[in-house]
Amino acid sequence: MTVDPIDTTRFSDDERLLIEVVSTPSVSGTERTTSALFVRHALARGFEAQVDEAHNAVAHTGARAEDALVHVVLLGHIDTVPGDIPVRVEGGVLHGRGSVDAKGPLCAMLCAATRASLPEGVRLTVAGAAGEESAGSPGARHLVNRFQPDACVIGEPSGWDGVTLGYKGRLIATATARCPEAHTAGPEASACDRLALWWANVHAMLDTFNAGETHPFGIVQSTIRELHSTNDGLEQVATMRIGFRLPMGMTPDELGARLTALMPAGVWIELDGPELPHCTDRNDPVVRAISSAIRGEGGRPHPKKKTGTADFNVVGPVWGCPIAAYGPGDSSLDHTPGEHLHLDEYERSIRVLTRAIESLSAELLAGRAAELAGAPGR
Repeated sequence: MTVDPIDTTRFSDDERLLIEVVSTPSVSGTERTTSALFVRHALARGFEAQVDEAHNAVAHTGARAEDALVHVVLLGHIDTVPGDIPVRVEGGVLHGRGSVDAKGPLCAMLCAATRASLPEGVRLTVAGAAGEESAGSPGARHLVNRFQPDACVIGEPSGWDGVTLGYKGRLIATATARCPEAHTAGPEASACDRLALWWANVHAMLDTFNAGETHPFGIVQSTIRELHSTNDGLEQVATMRIGFRLPMGMTPDELGARLTALMPAGVWIELDGPELPHCTDRNDPVVRAISSAIRGEGGRPHPKKKTGTADFNVVGPVWGCPIAAYGPGDSSLDHTPGEHLHLDEYERSIRVLTRAIESLSAELLAGRAAELAGAPGR
């Protein structure tokens, strides 16, 4: 990563955190150094913090685990996709890989957790997961069975006045066709022919499934990621790798079964990267808390549903708690050469998150107190 010298003395502590984290490369699989940097910042702010076995950066504040009545997790990710974007600040705008996806949202979470006044009995965890940009999301999967929170905010760019209610699921399929070499004037189908037949059948199946649905969140989307063929004079091999985005109502297992059923002779498929679609609604306590906080900062909340996937898909179905995604930045800049974040939006998002953490904690704590008051023997 190219890092131009930046005089950070003219920036606030919260801005310095962001600039330093963005300036430290952390492509998926190489996050440990950046996680350690994030932990040092968290320790300096009074958090209990460490880098765990999966190279996640995990910081806690508020009540001790054994004393907590309510546990809220702010889960961002600290890894990025590859791409060298010179890190610089120009006109109040920070340029650099990860500034939007998703170091900006993660740093905003730590800053908001520092500012928030937590009621007694509330434990707040800020986690920067490793490997979110890889198909397996190993960081979030390491955490999913270690916590059972009462609410979760996922750190992903929504814009300071946006809140994300759901993400589509995912499945990646690699289809391979093999056959003996044959003369092109003969009747035998080539490996490419066999693969093309399978792909045509898949398209027809998807057209039937998607019929009548106009919103991108409601359809199965498909994108060819790789396509190549080889011929050594004895055998032909054709390979196609396709990414599928799945709406509510279509699981990876169901799509996998449909893809397998369409295979012609000589074609095999391997499936990986499955993620369930997951979605909440506007009455979700986390959604309400963020929306109210946006209004408190003078904005009009914009609920969104995204066609990509995030660690939202990993933890949401398992934890089953109130959940939404939030963070500064324009998500259309994710993974692009022009990725950048306005520092004033970053600051505004911190204020929104601070308000949301405080109101959500109070609501959850009141609900837990009511549960305890109604428990047998009380």
